[in-house]
Amino acid sequence: MELDLDESSLAIGRIERALSRIEKALANAPARPSTSATTPATDQSALKAEVAAVIGELDRLIAEADRG
Repeated sequence: MELDLDESSLAIGRIERALSRIEKALANAPARPSTSATTPATDQSALKAEVAAVIGELDRLIAEADRG
């Protein structure tokens, strides 16, 4: 199944929104490096999930582009 233009646009939109959330979370983080004891695990897990979502969308787009 090929990725059509609408699906590509939706995927790009999801990537943009996830990157925006990541950027906002990083901007709200303390300026100094934090240790795992001071950074809540849920914040780290949420950022990891956002990054994984972006990577997954990019992988899907790249795979579809390679197929034609």
